[in-house]
Amino acid sequence: MTRRDSILREIGLAPLWRRRDRPGQTAEAPAGAESLAQASPAAAPEGDARGRRIAAMGWDELRATVAACRDCRLCEKRKQAVLGVGDVDADWLFVGEGPGAEEDEKGEPFVGQAGKLLDAMLAAIDLRRGNRVYIGNAVKCRPPNNRTPEAEETAACFPYLLRQIELIRPKLIVALGKPAAETLLNMEVKVGAARGRLFDYRGIPLVVTYHPAYLLRNLTDKARAWEDLCFARRAMKGLEEAG
Repeated sequence: MTRRDSILREIGLAPLWRRRDRPGQTAEAPAGAESLAQASPAAAPEGDARGRRIAAMGWDELRATVAACRDCRLCEKRKQAVLGVGDVDADWLFVGEGPGAEEDEKGEPFVGQAGKLLDAMLAAIDLRRGNRVYIGNAVKCRPPNNRTPEAEETAACFPYLLRQIELIRPKLIVALGKPAAETLLNMEVKVGAARGRLFDYRGIPLVVTYHPAYLLRNLTDKARAWEDLCFARRAMKGLEEAG
């Protein structure tokens, strides 16, 4: 057990649910605990030539490649691809589902009503976009009619998200909603069951909560989202104390 894991256990933020890197495997759970998920082949294999090429990109090349990407059918109706926005050395990484109509127009994630709510959520825990915070999405182009991204679309975009995470090297990831959580954890996730637990994405703690757009339609769950943010803030405090 690492020093960080020991500290997380001491402050009540364990167990750490670990993501398996190989598609088709479920996350490991502590003995006696109910498994949260079954594996889902959402993420693309990383050993292909395209994945290796993206894995070597810096920010400038990554932005240009995403802007010109035509590797799935989402490119057909987009106005522009939306890579992400914020501090490229962020401690916090928030990952949503995909751009909506306003994001497609402006080229920035979370700029509509859901974005205003996300900004308020960040402010509630003394954060703001661009300051120790980076915000991105599982897919970079708007799905038609804001539908949930399909598996092949998510798989096509996953190498971009993977490279963003490698470049940012955040201390903590917050997955906003089911599609983002399933993309990152490579397994089926129920947000209600995943709340209040730390997952592990390649050594980075990951918290699952509701997407702001969902909260706009389900106001009663805002209190639960606040609990999740407090949980994430405690996790971050533990990580910072661990050094």
